[in-house]
Amino acid sequence: MRNTQRSQKIAFFFLFLATLLIVLPVGLIVVIIAQKGMPAINWQFLSDIPRQGMRAGGIFPAIVGTFYLVFGALFFALPMGLLAAVYLSEYAKENLLNRIIKLAIINLSGVPSVVYGLFGLALFVVFLKFGASILSGSLTLGIMILPIIITTSREALESVPQSFREVSLSLGASKWQTIRHIVLPNAIPGILTGTILGLGRAAGETAPILFTVAAFYLPRLPKSIFDQAMALPYHLYVISTQVPNVDEKVRYGTALVLLFLVLVMNLVAIIIRYNFRKKKKW
Repeated sequence: MRNTQRSQKIAFFFLFLATLLIVLPVGLIVVIIAQKGMPAINWQFLSDIPRQGMRAGGIFPAIVGTFYLVFGALFFALPMGLLAAVYLSEYAKENLLNRIIKLAIINLSGVPSVVYGLFGLALFVVFLKFGASILSGSLTLGIMILPIIITTSREALESVPQSFREVSLSLGASKWQTIRHIVLPNAIPGILTGTILGLGRAAGETAPILFTVAAFYLPRLPKSIFDQAMALPYHLYVISTQVPNVDEKVRYGTALVLLFLVLVMNLVAIIIRYNFRKKKKW
């Protein structure tokens, strides 16, 4: 008995140590960014256009461009990913072909973002002639986060107890009515988890938008989906590597705004997920 308790304490200690090794560096990074970036945060920085070769002024066009790209990517990826997950979970037969498809979707989640950027450049910018635009960038980011949304949504659908489906079908509901009114409402928390993961990745990527949408310097807001746009990840890369003599606080301030926007979008999605989770009865 004592040996069992000692082993349990040792295991808990190493688990706690592993958690600290993950949390502390992340917390330290956030603290450093906040400490060095807060002096740059003011109303002018958040609402003005870049000036003096991006050494002064604000980052408002980059903030707006980031929102356009993130929500454009979700607009394309979420419906398509959810429909694909419903098919794979509820309609597809368990055979070799479908197992290969599921494995391919999982593997696509690990493809480097620069590969998606080159794919978006070849397909949307050159072949479909959308040009470097918000539409090309949103479609590229949407394809990039699609595997994440499909995988998490499928797992959420499969986690709904089979008895729910059986009861609904036994009462005379069709398969689609069962999916729409029984399975999907109970799977929404898991679907939102995938949406949160996709949201964070789409907001922070630089390589895909570098090839498909990002403008080096564009001191105005885009007027249509076929315009180029500035985006916070690429803007941060530019002022950190391409523009000399940029004040350090401007770089860290841009990073802090990007971090804050991602956290706010994730927080909103988490609150929505929490409200749906409270309604679950299983």
